[in-house]
Amino acid sequence: MKKGSIIKKIVWGTWIGFVCMLLFIVTYVYMVSIDMFGLFGPMVDIQTLENPKNEYASELYTEDMVLLGKYFRENRTPIKYEDISPNMVNALLATEDIRFEEHSGIDMMGTLAIGWYLIKGDKRGSSTISQQLAKNLFNTRGAQYEGSLATKNHKMKVIIDKTKEWMTAITLEKSYTKKEIMTMYLNTVDFGSNAYGIQVASKTFFRTTPDSLKLNEAAMLVGMLKAPSLYSPVYNPDLAMGRRNTVLEQMQKYKFITAAQCDSVKASPLALNYEVENHNKGLATYFRSHINAYLIKWCKERGLDLYKDGLKIYTTIDSRIQQHAEEAVGEHMKVLQKKFFSFWKGRTPWRDEEMKEIPNFIENAAKKSDRYMQLKAAYGDDAEAINLHMNRKIQMRIFSWNGDKDTLMSPMDSIRYYKHFLQAGFMAMDPLNGHIKAWVGGIDHKHFKYDHVKQGKRQPGSTFKPFVYATALDLGYSPCFEVADLPVTFETADVNKTWTPQNSDGVYSGQTFTLRKAMANSINSITANLVKRLGPETIVQYAKRIGIQSPIDAVPAICLGVYDVSVYEMVGAYSTFVNHGVWTEPFFIQRIEDRNGNVLQDFVPKTVEALNEESAYLMVHMLRGATEEKGGTALGLNKWGLLWKGGEIGGKTGTTQNYSDGWFMGITPHLVSGAWVGGDDRSIHFRLMDDGQGARMAMPIWAIFMNKIYADANTGIKQENFPRPAKPLSVEINCKTYHDRNMQYSDSSMYQGTGKNQDLPKDL
Repeated sequence: MKKGSIIKKIVWGTWIGFVCMLLFIVTYVYMVSIDMFGLFGPMVDIQTLENPKNEYASELYTEDMVLLGKYFRENRTPIKYEDISPNMVNALLATEDIRFEEHSGIDMMGTLAIGWYLIKGDKRGSSTISQQLAKNLFNTRGAQYEGSLATKNHKMKVIIDKTKEWMTAITLEKSYTKKEIMTMYLNTVDFGSNAYGIQVASKTFFRTTPDSLKLNEAAMLVGMLKAPSLYSPVYNPDLAMGRRNTVLEQMQKYKFITAAQCDSVKASPLALNYEVENHNKGLATYFRSHINAYLIKWCKERGLDLYKDGLKIYTTIDSRIQQHAEEAVGEHMKVLQKKFFSFWKGRTPWRDEEMKEIPNFIENAAKKSDRYMQLKAAYGDDAEAINLHMNRKIQMRIFSWNGDKDTLMSPMDSIRYYKHFLQAGFMAMDPLNGHIKAWVGGIDHKHFKYDHVKQGKRQPGSTFKPFVYATALDLGYSPCFEVADLPVTFETADVNKTWTPQNSDGVYSGQTFTLRKAMANSINSITANLVKRLGPETIVQYAKRIGIQSPIDAVPAICLGVYDVSVYEMVGAYSTFVNHGVWTEPFFIQRIEDRNGNVLQDFVPKTVEALNEESAYLMVHMLRGATEEKGGTALGLNKWGLLWKGGEIGGKTGTTQNYSDGWFMGITPHLVSGAWVGGDDRSIHFRLMDDGQGARMAMPIWAIFMNKIYADANTGIKQENFPRPAKPLSVEINCKTYHDRNMQYSDSSMYQGTGKNQDLPKDL
């Protein structure tokens, strides 16, 4: 055979082979694209490609636009290309796809080079950024895209998956610009440590933003993309550093940096500033937990997903006021806890009404713990096995006021340890619009999850008394109306039995007090006197109108505040006095937007006309009595310098039986706040009035908080006087003038100031 003929046949054979191969590829691609006979699985549809969806964290903002926290399954926050550092872009191009700007989704040079790398033993991938985006964004290797061939043969699955990624990458390149593809990739890629996307990764590993990433930081983050767990700088710092240096060498190779820059950065440490976002850190942790349940319900009603739809929730919380509130609670509770430990040193604080230790208190508490429940599920009724594990010492990290500490302790010992801690609840609100400005539900959210602002309810003690006095004022009494400090006896439901409330010191002075001074001195007998005059049913009706929503029975004992209420309710109710008699439901969300900035809902609080304006102002005047009248229970605020700096302040202390609960409610023209302090269990408390009263347990929190507020000009809250009503008062509040006027009357009737109730006796 002639040589030319042989060459001709080889050429023809090559062409035929090439055409056959081309036909095979075209046919194969076509078959994959239409999922012929269901062998290959469906492709990502065009609509999905043009409107890619991913899980984006919903973000919670304060009123002053500080990010409070996020709700997510995958912690991801999208950003724009302009907000990404060139260091990050260059590091990614040099390491992952140097011909990114030149190809149309598939890098043929990189693909053809796979064989050469395999011969060298270098397991190097050839996926372009566009292909990786297709895999990350649309989960092209997920079960929903599998066909029958993929389920039967793993090797076929790999080939088919790669084919789909190539095809999807080409479509992406047609639909989006290079910058858009680069941005989508960096917004979706997983960096480990629950950090999805460059925005969260920058914050998690370096506490910075994507536009501020330094060369060292960008190289480390890009290096992690190969295997986030393997090259984690937290768990494998040596491997992470080696990988970072490889990225730097690639950047030098492709002229993004000089050799000197490369060597300098390679010699530097990783310089991590690592912190994983979670709901136990940051501002307003208890508030964030509370609002979580509300938001889930709100989203469910509207077909939204809080954890992936990237909502923007704008709250009423002010970050500066919240910070001051958390600091005030922490500063006081640290000192109070030390005192409590010292008070009960060598003894157990769980005591009954006779101050005897409650038997089996810790054992019963242990049975409610998560660990006990888990052991119970594992061992059933085998008490011996459960007790063995509950009393076996293990490594654990426990809370202390000097920071968490690692120790060796049994679960039973840890329960015993934690039961010694006092808790606190604090809330501050703008009384004029209902905006909750600060919410502190406890001393440490990581170790104590129970919220003492709204979830927890406790007896308010004497902080309930203003509702009794508000009822009297609204029905025509004057703050100067005089009542004697004498026993008041009520008949009870029990036959032939009566009840006579005692004063806190057990003594009745017999002296006559104005209502203002009586409330300022928190005299139980005079509050009881008013309850007997007005009737418990009337008091309950007014308390409900003013803002108390918890169940209250119409019984004489309401004069001592014996029914449980929350800090949330109390702050809302006291705000009614400052807000001219209008109760505004405390609320915490101003608006919710979707991730594109469209407003989904604006929130408006519920309001009720609870008192007339004059009665409300008279109650403000009454509450000021605690800081102005001789013997006022809030005169101790002078210790913090709050009573001589100018501006009017009102307040009310509260202490319950056995000193289980200490309260303080404080009012100013633009901020109403409430503090509660006590044990999680009512049986855990101080034993003496000096230590257990509200003025010692709770009032210092308010005092420290207000000093911080007044010292911070950024809060916009100044020391001011309460505004007077536009109309002249129909009631005399100058008690000397009131007294002189009423000395003119010789009979038993008493002028009340409004013409109402003139037939009421001066005292019982």
